[in-house]
Amino acid sequence: MAMFPLGSVLFPHMPIALRVFEERYLAMLSAVLQDEPGEFGVVLIERGSEVGGGDRRFDIGTVARIEELGTTDGAVAVIGSGTTRIAVDRWVDDGPFPQAEVTELADLEWKDEYLPLLTQAESIVRRTIARAAEFVEHRWSPDVAVDDDPAVASWQLAGIAPLGDMDQLELLRSTSLPQLLTRLIDLTVEAGETLTATWGDEKPGDSGWGTGA
Repeated sequence: MAMFPLGSVLFPHMPIALRVFEERYLAMLSAVLQDEPGEFGVVLIERGSEVGGGDRRFDIGTVARIEELGTTDGAVAVIGSGTTRIAVDRWVDDGPFPQAEVTELADLEWKDEYLPLLTQAESIVRRTIARAAEFVEHRWSPDVAVDDDPAVASWQLAGIAPLGDMDQLELLRSTSLPQLLTRLIDLTVEAGETLTATWGDEKPGDSGWGTGA
């Protein structure tokens, strides 16, 4: 499978937006668009950068399905969404673009008995996003909609939670929805506590974060 190592984690059922300008990834797009739908794997870079190659990569990721293409500032704009999780079995030569032998991971099975965990996770994630937004810019609004399908919503809550890359990577490795939701709750609570400890009782304008008033 064609692969696109990035400095961020892609979850199933979450959007992805890329600005592609490197020759190797333009070649990758040309190759994957020969099939319908066009898909490529996304993995988190462990060490190195997105540009130039020579990076070290983690061994789990998500398939990105291309939904829209456009052009912007001499680059190709790609809009897509995460689908299936994959495990990287072996990386092959990066020429002309990164590729790997991968195994698709099974979807996590939903049971109605997990609903209290999902409800708790959603409440904590939304509350923590609202708290974080008082001090730092966050991509997601606390009232952003999630899917009616509870299994899909579980992944989407993991995707919008204000967590670091390594916490997100841990969630991506989940082997069951209870594990995913339990760790999502724990990690989000920890993130909220860290935020509170860092900022204390300061108000947004106290440390140069102007309110615009």
